[in-house]
Amino acid sequence: MSEKKGDIALIGLAVMGQNLILNMNDHGFTVVAFNRTVSKVTEFLNNEAKNTNVIGAASMEDMVSKLKKPRRVMLLVKAGSAVDSFIDSLVPLLEKGDIIIDGGNSEYRDSIRRCQALKAKGIYFIGSGVSGGEEGARYGPSLMPGGAEEAWPAVKEIFQAISAKADKEPCCDWVGPEGAGHFVKMVHNGIEYGDMQLICEAYHLMKSVLGLSHKEMAEVFDEWNKGELESFLIEITRDIMQYNDTDGKPLVEKIRDSAGQKGTGKWTAIASLEYGVPVTLIGEAVFSRCLSSLKEERVAASKQISGPSETKYKGDVKAFVNDIKNALYASKIVSYAQGFMLMRETAKELGWKLNFGSIALMWRGGCIIRSVFLGNIKQAYDKNPQLSNLLIDDFFKNEIQKCQDSWRRVVSTAVLLGIPTPAFSTALAFFDGYRSQNLPANLIQAQRDYFGAHTYERNDSPGQYIHTNWTGRGGNVSSSTYQA
Repeated sequence: MSEKKGDIALIGLAVMGQNLILNMNDHGFTVVAFNRTVSKVTEFLNNEAKNTNVIGAASMEDMVSKLKKPRRVMLLVKAGSAVDSFIDSLVPLLEKGDIIIDGGNSEYRDSIRRCQALKAKGIYFIGSGVSGGEEGARYGPSLMPGGAEEAWPAVKEIFQAISAKADKEPCCDWVGPEGAGHFVKMVHNGIEYGDMQLICEAYHLMKSVLGLSHKEMAEVFDEWNKGELESFLIEITRDIMQYNDTDGKPLVEKIRDSAGQKGTGKWTAIASLEYGVPVTLIGEAVFSRCLSSLKEERVAASKQISGPSETKYKGDVKAFVNDIKNALYASKIVSYAQGFMLMRETAKELGWKLNFGSIALMWRGGCIIRSVFLGNIKQAYDKNPQLSNLLIDDFFKNEIQKCQDSWRRVVSTAVLLGIPTPAFSTALAFFDGYRSQNLPANLIQAQRDYFGAHTYERNDSPGQYIHTNWTGRGGNVSSSTYQA
């Protein structure tokens, strides 16, 4: 009797890899497990994977020999050179039509390159975003696969079975070609940065301006989690607020206020600059983490630079908490609108066809930014797949309209009391810019033409680039111009 063959192999037995293997096993798939340090395979089979159908592999050759055709090999290793190294080792062992899946947090341009290079060798590549952390990997992540679409039918059943479900629909669908899967995951992570920063600003205002206790703040977050702000991040913030250290005092206040980052938010901000899309809130969230890491400088500056003399709110506390909720909700709408603007522009530039409603559904469950709000985004794109911006969808337009006065009160109060709210503020500035028929960029164009002969367009003759000799001393030669 021949040995049972595996449906898929997974390389990388850190916690995410182990949990994904166990998730696949739960759904009836036979997984071949491999790790560069082979002792980890034995350890896994003797412990977490004991009494499962998981097959261990002693080498890459052994792993490949234990797979059904087409062979499906998933990598869950550190992004960068480790992925390339494994791909280089795998290619000689595989045949045309076999599939390599990168489930790490890879940079999307790396996935474009890998997809093209492997295609030339007849091997299909899928770069898939995986979100949801350890628990998501074990019980249902959000999966965002992109790359060689010919490979999708061979992995669809596995991916959709193990993914989270929202309204019984799998939080996994084909995203698009080449690096589209990892690009969408990158934007997801950027939005995650924005959501976290917005919640932190709400916490800062409630703690420092309103003087609420941690118990009171936990109650506020619990209440918010029952309405339009219902989400995983609000839920865990409530739990953090009520978690006490061994001395009975809130643990959160004992944590050093210097935020770390792994780079995906920064990649989103860089992409927004590259494609000329004003993703200001995610950029501000990244910069806020950078500012937080200047802890020693901030401590020194706090002893030398003073802010306003009044730092406490004198009005109705309950009403201001409601204002903060509305400011958070409106800013969150702007953040998602900007994220979808970036995906839309990138898709146009790279010739990708992205289904935005489907992407919103993929984020409804399993992932870190999962929230009730994503259902409204899906509806907006189902209603109008060509929607240019979420802010002009009827639902979101009305929601922001309802929140607008609160939002302005929060930002202006924070400014007057000296509390930094970079994400709330930049979201409001973007909203006011986006709804403005006229912006002062006409003066920028005049300045550019004055000092650099960069030319400008007149309102009465758009498309014609004109140079003015502003001083009477310059010549008539103009510089070429380009669009950001």
